[in-house]
Amino acid sequence: MSPTAVFPASTVLGYPRIGPRRELKRALESYWAGRSTRAELDRVGAELRERTWRRLAELGLDGLPSNTFSLYDHVLDTAVLLGAVPKRYRDAADPYFAMARGTEELAPLRMTKWFDTNYHYIVPEIGPETVFELDAAKPLGEVREARALGHETRPVVVGPVTFLLLGGALERLDDVLGPYEELLAALAAEGVAWVQLDEPALVGDRTPEELDAVRRAYERLGAVTARPALLVAAPYGDLGEALPVLAGTPVEAVGLDLVRGGVPAVDLTGKTVVAGVVSGREVWRTSQERALAALAAVRASRVTVSTSCSLLHVPYTLAAEPGLDPALKERLAFAEEKVAEVVALAAADRPAPGSVAETSPPLGAPLGTPVAREERGPYAVRAAAQAARLGLPPLPTTTIGSFPQTGELRAARAAVVAGTLSQADYERRVEAEIERVIRLQERLGLDVLVHGEPERNDMVQYFAEHLDGFAVTRNGWVQSYGSRCTRPPILHGDVARPAPITVRWATYAQSLTDRPVKGMLTGPVTIVAWSFIRDDLPLRDVVFQVADAIRDEVRDLEAAGVRIIQVDEPALRELLPLRRAAQSDYLEWAVAAYRRATSGASDHTQIHTHLCYSDADQILAAIDGLDADVTTIESARSGGRILGSVPGFGRGLGPGVYDIHSPRVPAVDEVEALLRRTVEALPVERVWVNPDCGLKTRTYEEVEASLTNVITATRRLRAEL
Repeated sequence: MSPTAVFPASTVLGYPRIGPRRELKRALESYWAGRSTRAELDRVGAELRERTWRRLAELGLDGLPSNTFSLYDHVLDTAVLLGAVPKRYRDAADPYFAMARGTEELAPLRMTKWFDTNYHYIVPEIGPETVFELDAAKPLGEVREARALGHETRPVVVGPVTFLLLGGALERLDDVLGPYEELLAALAAEGVAWVQLDEPALVGDRTPEELDAVRRAYERLGAVTARPALLVAAPYGDLGEALPVLAGTPVEAVGLDLVRGGVPAVDLTGKTVVAGVVSGREVWRTSQERALAALAAVRASRVTVSTSCSLLHVPYTLAAEPGLDPALKERLAFAEEKVAEVVALAAADRPAPGSVAETSPPLGAPLGTPVAREERGPYAVRAAAQAARLGLPPLPTTTIGSFPQTGELRAARAAVVAGTLSQADYERRVEAEIERVIRLQERLGLDVLVHGEPERNDMVQYFAEHLDGFAVTRNGWVQSYGSRCTRPPILHGDVARPAPITVRWATYAQSLTDRPVKGMLTGPVTIVAWSFIRDDLPLRDVVFQVADAIRDEVRDLEAAGVRIIQVDEPALRELLPLRRAAQSDYLEWAVAAYRRATSGASDHTQIHTHLCYSDADQILAAIDGLDADVTTIESARSGGRILGSVPGFGRGLGPGVYDIHSPRVPAVDEVEALLRRTVEALPVERVWVNPDCGLKTRTYEEVEASLTNVITATRRLRAEL
């Protein structure tokens, strides 16, 4: 029996879940620290869900989603829903968080970036032995929870094709569809009218075999006798060749991203199109004229107004930002304001069908003139000059940059903002923390030190606060993973560096020790990727403005005597376009921007870069093209996956040996095993030893124990070599 429910006139594909004041973050960290119970954590989750449904209804939204809330990650939730919990975690005290964060005995599952966003998801571990068994407690529970509050909702679940592609196991499609069929039947029995299956993997390049899997999946799910109507949503780009495949299946509705994708030429008569005309990723107000034209151009039986993707990627509300410049604020829309835009567009009179207004250039759109590269000397010449200057031992040890941000530091920073602590007193506290970090590293025996970044609230926001063209928010928090949140700056004008940013702290740290201390900078691609950026210039032009500012900082650090300068680009892979046709152009200008940012350094200054949690093995040639002297890269969390791709890497490389996103302390033997694999893959003279990422989120106790084991393992291997 085919479902007959009519889709609501307005909806969103998802909503922020961390809490307007990061309530979930605090509840999670309290639970992890043993200060509260799981029941107390679940109570906070229930309160946040209730607040979300109530507020969406107050704003006038017709279609409310459920099952978009997560205690850690929605992909991990889907693995639990389908029974894809590896056997080794099942006896843990809390299997869910054991998979997410690990325990003293268990390493966590791999984590990487969610498509081309800065959100991190837990990668499903699916093997031939995985038995899929439905556990529908969470989606059914949220449906009942919302109904008890007077709201009918549409459960949202990661679709079967995307879930299996993320887990590298599309061959298990027939096996996983059974639980999805059971889920549809259970939701229908609960009286659910619609279910949303998210398939963002379909906006990338898909093989004929993968497209056939889409057809088979949705023909089979569409044939379930008693089921809710199916909305298949595909955010983050254009469905392309997957759209006619979906259109030929029994699904009742298709969600299209009409911000990053174009209005389709496919006639979708007979389907509902959930038209994503309000961006779920940017913070600029929607052009009503352009949105209405796009709605009018869609050929379908019914067109519903929606966001282009989940609003997970934007802050909650502008109402929490009294300090923003009023002129800028008038141009902005956060999650609540975007819901209001969706509701207004659904109520507006739509123009007659016609052409869609011209859109802004997509990410990676080519410019007419290629960007000239600025060059340092050949790597071999630089390596010799740096070796003579630095005198480092084989397998030099270092960390990525940040050390733990203590509660005292955060309180001092807040006191400066509140006016209860003078700038001079604050700077004395920062100096004391830098000295603490330097002395700790000397005592542990690290070879290349860092100053620990105690003066920085965030690796991007800190630079935004010191560059022209940026604004920063007070409460504009966005979830990155688990309890980790960032406040993306708003890049709204031309970028310039009015004064040196990091030189004072780098030179102070170097004055405390004879060992080299790295100057620490964030790269131009990452600063732009982790900001909300202006939409009136091509992306590459904005990146090159930032690159020029960073180049000035590199020159000033070198002039101040800093011998090693690290310019991090963890977002290099993140901004890679999802379609292959646009990737080479992007990589060309992104690499050129990095080389421009570092071109101010002489050959005897060693340039480092860092990448983490981003499937960097897919762009290793581009990373080599950055021409950094040393690249440190995540490896421990992913079980050394990168090592299979590095034999041809032509420069210094430090595949991480310590996963900093887990509280567990790696054993000496575990670190040594990773190091041995590394020196088998690379010449030993090019191997560096380091953690996967910065240590900001860990405690000093965890850091000292972990780095002690890292250095012990390194010394063992050095003694052999």
